[in-house]
Amino acid sequence: MKVLHTSDWHLGQQFYEHNRCQEHQVFFSWLIDTLITQQIDLLLVAGDIYHTATPPASSENQLYQFIKDAKKHCPALQIVLIAGNHDSANRIMAAQPLLAQFDTQVVGRFDANSPADVVLRLNSNPVTAHIVAMPFLRASDVSSLSHTENGHDYAQGIAKAYQLSIEHALIDKPATTPLIVMGHLHAKGGDISSDSERNLIIGGEESVTANVFSNHADYVALGHLHKAQIVAKSETIRYSGTPMPMSFSERNYKHQVCVAEFTTTTDDAIAVTVNPLYIPRPTEVILLPEGECVPLEQLCQQLSSLELSQYSQAPYLRVKLSAGDTDTTFREQIEKALENKEVRFCGIERVRQHNKEQRLTVFEDLSQVEMLNPQMLLEQAFANNKDMAGQAVPDELKTLLNDVISELAEQEQL
Repeated sequence: MKVLHTSDWHLGQQFYEHNRCQEHQVFFSWLIDTLITQQIDLLLVAGDIYHTATPPASSENQLYQFIKDAKKHCPALQIVLIAGNHDSANRIMAAQPLLAQFDTQVVGRFDANSPADVVLRLNSNPVTAHIVAMPFLRASDVSSLSHTENGHDYAQGIAKAYQLSIEHALIDKPATTPLIVMGHLHAKGGDISSDSERNLIIGGEESVTANVFSNHADYVALGHLHKAQIVAKSETIRYSGTPMPMSFSERNYKHQVCVAEFTTTTDDAIAVTVNPLYIPRPTEVILLPEGECVPLEQLCQQLSSLELSQYSQAPYLRVKLSAGDTDTTFREQIEKALENKEVRFCGIERVRQHNKEQRLTVFEDLSQVEMLNPQMLLEQAFANNKDMAGQAVPDELKTLLNDVISELAEQEQL
């Protein structure tokens, strides 16, 4: 059996006000070709299917059309999708009756009173697997599992949710049937993108160890972290990452999907080999200058000499300029340097440097403030306030902000 693991599509994302529908369509075309050539039996999508809980209708149509096209070219293909922290569990579950007609199963929410609901048993030749399809777990989903002497422990709640679900998956699992665990979370030690991944819980309490997946799992397909990576030095516990850069901090990522092949050995053990397949990037992402900020004149020279002939699509371009550069005509000079250059301009980053060790990005484009996570915004507010500059953000204030974010996240699901 061959399984393709992907995640974090973020359909409907506006990249600095630029629509990415065409990029996603190019990815889907590549993905269908890959499903065919690799003879994939099972496609796993580990959450964050959409960029927001209320995606535009065009993004929902794009997902459904992809599933329809994938099944047309690969009639035996099975598909499993789980909700991520960007997704509305109710919205994606509403499509389940329709998607079931295309051998597609969707799991949007975990119920602590019915952990067996996230366990899928696929027994259609050649797909034979027991899958723990665990969606993103909000604090309210595991509140009954997270009680400790010192109050609620979110990580403990997550661990118990996986434990209960895996126990159900093992009840009737034959020895030669693989156990696949899916999840959308931040595994401890995972490398997080600095400006496009939404912190699940402020302060890192959301991080869980790889032990929660148990030693019974033959493969663990994770989503949430945008950089493709292995977890706990295990080749079979992986983040597949995003199919394209979701921010400028991800411009050097090697975007990929993971193909896991399961075979049964002569002694009825399950062998798993995992190989990444790299995704072509249709639209390049450029940040100038690449290193430290340079004077405005030098920046404009770099822009004027920027060679774009090698790109088939106009690349995204963002520039950064020291906040200490006081030339008030910087916008006009940058625009002049970019005359007749086919780029998708993504604004100007003003960088304030307090010392050699500390740099603070100041976003001139207020429409892009969503690219900063709430904790970073809070830290910037402190840094920019003359009475609080240099002070650490109090833990009590972080906790209050976290409570507000959790409440808003819950409301998004209603």
